[in-house]
Amino acid sequence: MSLIASLPDIDREERSIYVLHEKLERLIPVHQHSKGQLSYVEGGIAYVHIQNKTLVIPARHYFWIPPCLPHILKVSHSATVLRSIFFYAFDDDKNPFYGKVGIYPINELLLQMIKHSEQWEGQIRPDDDRYQFLATVKNILPEISTRVMPMALPTTDHERMVTVLSFIEKQIAEPHTLDSISDRFGFSNRSLSRLFRSTLGISFLQYLKLLRMVKAFEMILGTDMSMTAIAYAVGYHSLSSFSTAFHQFTNLSPSSFNRYKS
Repeated sequence: MSLIASLPDIDREERSIYVLHEKLERLIPVHQHSKGQLSYVEGGIAYVHIQNKTLVIPARHYFWIPPCLPHILKVSHSATVLRSIFFYAFDDDKNPFYGKVGIYPINELLLQMIKHSEQWEGQIRPDDDRYQFLATVKNILPEISTRVMPMALPTTDHERMVTVLSFIEKQIAEPHTLDSISDRFGFSNRSLSRLFRSTLGISFLQYLKLLRMVKAFEMILGTDMSMTAIAYAVGYHSLSSFSTAFHQFTNLSPSSFNRYKS
């Protein structure tokens, strides 16, 4: 059963746990559920739009969405498998983790536990022998989810900023600077810098670095381009500078990350 078709069932029983493994390439419009969502991304990239930001979740990472939070889910590659477990929320107050959206790299323990649940589907009730296993998954999340991935790309409806951001994305290979973008769109450096802060909550340089990493993820997982070609395509002047920036975000080299698409 698909996620869209499962939405009514996910919330049907307050204390149950709902398991869903789905291979998909689609956009799931705004929805919410009263259970917290743990989803592991396998083989591609998932995008979750929440309020004024888009979370970019590459393969071999998982995300947590708290209960009752409206969001849009997009999976853009047909080979992507989304392995999701929807947890009861009656004990969420025991740890702040359950109230925060987050993206995290998978570790071997959680990976094997999620893989073990591949054979299950649908409602898992408290009287089911499998329930305690899944409850343990939820209970260990705060302890193992310590390295938050900073892959939340802020968005805005501000008309002039939308134009600026669209240009930067389309010309991501160019050596953009605050000066060059200010000149092109008729801003002073100071006013454009303030506009980035006020509409996106981050600086121009932070946004540019983040966008370049998002585009790099997409190219690594979705194309057969060489790492050198990807480095230049997302605006880095050398493979070494790209590799350094990539490692700062993921704690991995680009070539190591490339293995995640298989």
